Amino acid sequence: MAKNTSIELYSQLLSELRSEERKPVYFFYGEEEFFLDKLQQVVESLVPEDQKDFNYDLLYGRDISPEKLLSIIRSYPMMAEQRVVILRDFKKLNEYADGYGGKVNDLLPYLDNPNPTTLFVCIDTKKPSGRSKIGKAFKKSSHVGFHEFEEVPDYRLPDWIISWAKKHHNKTIQPPAAQMLAQFVGNSLQLLSTEIDKVCTFVDTSDTIKESDIKKIIGLYREYSVFELKDALFERNLDKALFIAEQMLQHSKANTGEIIRSVGFFYNVFSNIWQIQRLSAQGNSKKQVQNTLGISNSWYFNKLWKDASRFKLSEMPRIFETLLDADRAAKGFSKMNPSTILLLMIKRIIN
Repeated sequence: MAKNTSIELYSQLLSELRSEERKPVYFFYGEEEFFLDKLQQVVESLVPEDQKDFNYDLLYGRDISPEKLLSIIRSYPMMAEQRVVILRDFKKLNEYADGYGGKVNDLLPYLDNPNPTTLFVCIDTKKPSGRSKIGKAFKKSSHVGFHEFEEVPDYRLPDWIISWAKKHHNKTIQPPAAQMLAQFVGNSLQLLSTEIDKVCTFVDTSDTIKESDIKKIIGLYREYSVFELKDALFERNLDKALFIAEQMLQHSKANTGEIIRSVGFFYNVFSNIWQIQRLSAQGNSKKQVQNTLGISNSWYFNKLWKDASRFKLSEMPRIFETLLDADRAAKGFSKMNPSTILLLMIKRIIN
């Protein structure tokens, strides 16, 4: 069975927050800040605009004391059934621990008996320490929805792109186009959503988005790009790969930036390959690997499976070391020029 990721958790919470089954307190945290910000928008929307002056508060841990926070979340809504209080940067409340304004543990009684007319949502990139009283209370209280949003795995990005475009723009992104966008942009959902917006606006008169549309909107007008370089690398064609790399650098405005982007691209590519090889080495069938990774699109998974077949699991440590060395060199930890860095990276991957 595929492990539920932040994608599934986000969908689940969208329904829960808009239902009568929602809890009075939530704590959202994790590295995937895109979903944290989106959930904040959802929670904000639960209060009608004409009621927000009196029944909605957006607070920041660095600006408020636990004592003041408690007075707000314990107060009742004005001429409405519910008020909403969002606290960003919860862990900053600890700055008041030894001063005036109370201590963070003063919230403990509230978590046992929260105000039923207040929806209190805490958001932070980090969770409270699991050894602290407040951390244990948030995690164990039946009144609290305590949820972590981890980064979305690279291999889930094309599925997410297809789903996001359909839901928010009613556009169908073809699997090859989704893969291209994921590999070029990387795993920043914020950047990906921005590129999806641009692409969907660009093809406003069409319901379908193709690879050619992606190339136009993200600037791949050049004859040679990382996608052609990837094909040459996977063919183990050293001469062709070196030629493409030289052409890329000749037509680039910033060679160092070109290398850093290329390293990021190949890191995503080989991370996907490593995941498949690792699961295959454990004796899983092709279908079991697909189910475990949670990749619903068969075209995309078959492409990943084919890519993975071109390398051995034993090669992965060497390849990741190569990418790390290239990244460090491009960022100033070497005196090599950009052309040498990229060409050496290619030779080490192929050989």
